[in-house]
This record gives sequence, structure tokens and C-alpha cells, in this order.
Amino acid sequence: MRYTTAIFDLDGTITDSGPGIMNAIRYAVKKRGLPEVPEEVLRSFIGPPLKEQFQSVFGLSEEEGTVMVTTYREYYSDKGIFENRVYDGVPEMFERLKSAGVRILMATSKPEKYAKRIAEHFGFSQYFDFIGGACMDGRRTDKHEVIEYVIETCGVSRDAAVMIGDRRHDIIGAAKAEIHSMGVLYGYGSLEELEKAGAEMVAAEPGDISQILLK
Repeated sequence: MRYTTAIFDLDGTITDSGPGIMNAIRYAVKKRGLPEVPEEVLRSFIGPPLKEQFQSVFGLSEEEGTVMVTTYREYYSDKGIFENRVYDGVPEMFERLKSAGVRILMATSKPEKYAKRIAEHFGFSQYFDFIGGACMDGRRTDKHEVIEYVIETCGVSRDAAVMIGDRRHDIIGAAKAEIHSMGVLYGYGSLEELEKAGAEMVAAEPGDISQILLK
């Protein structure tokens, strides 16, 4: 077996977290008096680090971006976090990987505290040997930083590990960490985005992930 460790993104890869994230963005935008943005722009917040995305979309300073994240969490931490669902086929895919002896880890730009709550609430925490994410104070939000944190914490062999995610940040982060990468098409990134970022493999559906990795 070529891949002994599978490192998963969370939003757009394991769960369809769009509704909760977009509702929390709407809440923060309205509360801070910023102009409303179309759903296409709201969808761009799913995956990337939030502060940087607020700064980019609304032309905010770093301090203002931090304020927006704090406001976002007012909604997300109690309500938005559970406006979410596990993609069909994901639990079965985890079962196949686990049964084959693949180590399953998580690397998400979402705060680790939230990622663990989501995994417990939706019943997939038992598949993971480790769940790694960002810090609540804004540290370790870049995907490469999170991947390195997971690799170092778990003693991962880089040449036998693959990062699986739906956005370019996952693919670029994997390349920087010198591990393999797989993009998924059922999340929030396009085939063009993933290929341009350099994805080595692409899965159309959750079931394709285990089929590709266990060849």
C-alpha cells in the first residue's frame, strides 16, 4: 500500500458546512455594517483562513479582519457550527480506509476546538487518530502550518502521506509540506482550481477516495 496516512480537510471534504459558515458571515457583515455580498462571494469563505478572506473581500486591515472573525464566532460557535451535514458516502469511505490499515488524521484551518466538536456531534471522531486545526487566537491558520503541525505531532512519514481537500489551499499546503495531494470535486473548489494548484489526484465522490488510495 503506497499511502499509509490520509490527512483530511474538514469543510467541503468531510462535511458540507456551507450553510452555517455563510449564515455566520451574513451575521457578521450585517452587524458590522458592511455591504451585503452575493452567495458566490460567501462561498469563497469556505476553506480559506477567515481573517485573510475578510480582509481580501472587504478591503479590511488586519485588526478589522480580527474583529470580523470575533463577530462571526458569535453566531457560529452556538448555531452555525451545527448547520452542517456529513457528505453521503464519507463514513463508508472512512471504514474502508480504516479496515485497510490507513491512518486517518485531520488538518483544518477551522479552530481545532470547533473541529473536535463537529467530529463528536456528527459521529465520525472515532475514525481519527488525531484532529489538528487552528488556534482560537488566530495562530496556525495557514493550511501549510496546520499540516506541518499534524505531521510533526503524529510522526507522519511524508512520502507515504496524502492531503485530501476541496480547495487550492489544501493542495498548495501539501506541496509545501512535501506530501502527496488529492482534490475532491464534491466540495467548494472546482476542477480548474485544484488542477491549477497542482493536485496529483482528483476524486469526484467520497467513495473514489478509498478506491484511489487502496489501489
